[in-house]
Amino acid sequence: MALSRSARLAALATAAASFLTIAASSAPTPGAPGIGDPYFPQLGNGGFDARHYDLDIAYDPGTGRLDGRTTLTARATQSLSSFDLDLQKLEITKVEVDGRPARFTRDGDEVTVTPRGTLAKGRHFTVSVTYGGIPEPLGGPIVFGSKYGWMKTADGVFVACEPNAASTWFPSSDHPADKATYDIRIKAPKGLTGVSNGRLVSTYDRGDSTYTHWRESRPMATYLATATIGKFDVQTGRTPGGIPVYVAIDPVLKNSNNVDVYAVTAAATDYWSQVFGPYPFEETGAIVDAMPEAGFSLEVQSKPAYSAVRNETTIVHELAHQWFGDSVSVARWQDIWLNEGFATYAQWLWAEHQGTRTAHDSFLAAYNARPADAGFWQIKVADPQRDTMFASAVYQRGAMTLQALRERIGDQAFFKLLPTWTRLHRYGNADTADFVRLAERISGQKLDDLFGTWLFTTGKPTL
Repeated sequence: MALSRSARLAALATAAASFLTIAASSAPTPGAPGIGDPYFPQLGNGGFDARHYDLDIAYDPGTGRLDGRTTLTARATQSLSSFDLDLQKLEITKVEVDGRPARFTRDGDEVTVTPRGTLAKGRHFTVSVTYGGIPEPLGGPIVFGSKYGWMKTADGVFVACEPNAASTWFPSSDHPADKATYDIRIKAPKGLTGVSNGRLVSTYDRGDSTYTHWRESRPMATYLATATIGKFDVQTGRTPGGIPVYVAIDPVLKNSNNVDVYAVTAAATDYWSQVFGPYPFEETGAIVDAMPEAGFSLEVQSKPAYSAVRNETTIVHELAHQWFGDSVSVARWQDIWLNEGFATYAQWLWAEHQGTRTAHDSFLAAYNARPADAGFWQIKVADPQRDTMFASAVYQRGAMTLQALRERIGDQAFFKLLPTWTRLHRYGNADTADFVRLAERISGQKLDDLFGTWLFTTGKPTL
């Protein structure tokens, strides 16, 4: 049957409209300047997926100047006319995309890169940025009122960047939802050691400088990257379970606090491997530096960073983060309890393992220590808000949530849940809803009331 002229014209019009719709949807557009995190809307970047960072930095402790070249390998997730990177304050001198000079502009901490041609969806590309200047640490209420990021020390620098300070020292997609692998090369004055993530590939002296090359072959969030530089006594070996260990301690801290950082690190790494599942990285260890202005420690991937010699409880906390926070990372910062609540609960498990106090008694102690009208109970753990995302409630009430869950579903289901969680989301990202679903699946119970009480409401729960 033949179509009439009007029908043919209508069909052609429909086909043309479909073609224009498809063409419009595949037309190159700029990548978003942020991933839309409610707490940090401009962090991270849309339009591409970071795959690998090659960082090449030189640092002069005398002047505080950092000179660097970062090459990011990424995959376009849309057809890109331009894309953004995060970089705070440092001056850019050159940008190249796939080895060709590219235009760039800056608006505060956002760097917009416009390549010479379109980057088609699915294409892998490289962007290289040459930059320099004097990095400045961040401050404010977020991290316990402390400075954080790139922090100058007496002989070098202490680098601990949670949540938003990685972009103070290298251009990046600075959000944990966009993880990548890393090669980090550090040039420092001879006699100083640059310590970073993963395993040491090489180290050598040339002229007045010492060069170190580190490789983190497992996906890592930007805030977990470090390039801490200073004088260190280094101890290497293996845990009793066979995991390589690298511990670097500032010699001025030797014998302080009577804590054997190496021994505790080795023992805790092996124990958590039994409880939480196989250790997720190539090496474990510690970086212990004299940095009195930083009143915190950080779960730097593969080597937690301590601004002084910390006690055993802090060490086991930061090592538990290698599973909860580092391997399994938050999808958005509002889910930070999945990091801090779990690592705090690990402290209670360690005390139980050592025979000093049960996790139940630790739960009761934390619960009873705060009256019902305390501000502690007014923070909603599942969405604590940006400036209170590291409040004690996120740690302690988060840990209480896990003990309440353990007592509801029983030890068999609970200790199946933890390694299943780390296995299912290994090297990836997850959120609170993912954890609730898994807990219900493994336990066979509906747990809305429990999680609603402990995570999603304020006020002191009734036991």
